[in-house]
Amino acid sequence: MRWWHDEIARMLGRMEDTRKRVGDSYPHWCDYETGKWTTTVDGDWTGGFWPGMHWLAASYTGDQGYRAQALAQKQGLQNRTGVESVFKSFPFYFGGVLGAVLFQDKEAADFAIVGARSLAAMYNPALKLIPLGAQAEEGDHISSLESSIDSLHASPFLLWAAQACGDEKMRQIAVDHARSVIALHHRKDGSFIQSSTLDASGKLVRHHTHKGYSDTSTWGRAQVWGTLFSTMAYLRAREETSWLDAAQRGADWWIAHVPKDHVAFWDFDDPAIPNTERDTAATAAASSALLKLGKVAKEAAARSKRPCGHAGISASCQRTLAPGKESASFTRVERGRVAPFHSMTSSVRASSVGSTSMPSALPVLRLITSSYLVGACTGRSAGFSPLRMRSA
Repeated sequence: MRWWHDEIARMLGRMEDTRKRVGDSYPHWCDYETGKWTTTVDGDWTGGFWPGMHWLAASYTGDQGYRAQALAQKQGLQNRTGVESVFKSFPFYFGGVLGAVLFQDKEAADFAIVGARSLAAMYNPALKLIPLGAQAEEGDHISSLESSIDSLHASPFLLWAAQACGDEKMRQIAVDHARSVIALHHRKDGSFIQSSTLDASGKLVRHHTHKGYSDTSTWGRAQVWGTLFSTMAYLRAREETSWLDAAQRGADWWIAHVPKDHVAFWDFDDPAIPNTERDTAATAAASSALLKLGKVAKEAAARSKRPCGHAGISASCQRTLAPGKESASFTRVERGRVAPFHSMTSSVRASSVGSTSMPSALPVLRLITSSYLVGACTGRSAGFSPLRMRSA
C-alpha cells in the first residue's frame, strides 16, 4: 500500500528533524505550533519510544546507523532502573526488547533484563500485582496501593524477560500481575475502567480514573490498553485463555462504540460528543490490537476485527499524518485530557514549523511498535508493515 510507505517516509523525515532539535536528550513534549521540544535527560516514562523508533527504522530501512543511534539513546534510560514506577516497563521494553527481538542484540537484551528485574522487585505478593509505585508518572493517586489498566504492559514485558533469562519466578509475577489487573479493571460489559485503589490485602476499595472524563466513563486509552496488553500478554502465555477472552470482549466493545469514521473520541462518555477531541494515538493502538486478534481469535471474531483494524490505520494515517490535512476536530489529547503541548503519546496531527507543515511522527510509534512483536512470537518478521502481525 503506497500511502503507508509514504507515511513512513514522512515519519523518518520527522525523526531526522527531531534529532536535530533535541540533541542527546529525549523528546517528551512539543509545542506543535513552534516545533520546540521539552526534553528530559532520563526519558521519563516515554523515553523508550525514541530509541524504539530507531530500532524500527533500522529494521525497515536496513540502515545500521539507526541501530547505532538506538543503542546510544538507551544509555540515559538506565537511570529509570531505580525509579519506583510500574511504568518503567515502557522505556525498557521499547528501548531494549525491540533491539533484542529485531536484531538479537545482546546489549539491548541485557539492558531490558536489568529493567525487568527492577520492575519485578516491585511486586507485592499480598496484592498479587505490581502497584503503580510512589514515583509513577500520574501526578496524583500514586502509592503502593494503587493500580491501573495502563500497568498491564508490565506483564508482556516481564514474560519476554522471564523467557530470555530463564527466570520462572519472574514469569509467575507477570502472570499474577496480568490476572489481577485484568480482573480489577475489566467491566462486565467489556469496557475497561482505568484505575483502582486497593486495601492492604488487595481487595478493591474503589474504581476511579486518572485521565478520563469521570470515574464511571470509558477513557479511550484505558479501553485500548486493556485490549492491547491483554492480547500481548496472551501471545506470550497461550495457556492463559481468559486473557484472550478479555481482549476479544474489549475489542468487541471498541468496535461497537467507535465512531463510523473509526477515529475514537478521547473518552467515549464525554457529553460534548461529537464536539470534543479525538484521539488518534488510541485509534492506532486499537488498530494494532484488532490486527493481532484477527490472527489468534476464533475465525468468526477474526473476520470482524481485522477490517476494523485496517480502517483505523487508514484513518489515523491518511487523515492526520498527510501534510496539509490538519483538522480542528483532531485536537491533541495527552493521556485523556486536552494538552497544551504535543507529546510523544498525544494525538497525531500535522505540526507547523516555520512555513512547512510536517507530521508529528512520534505518536505513531504506538501503532508501529504495537504492531510489531507478534511476529517475534510466531517466528515472522515484518518490518514496518501494519498489515502483518507484530506485538509490542
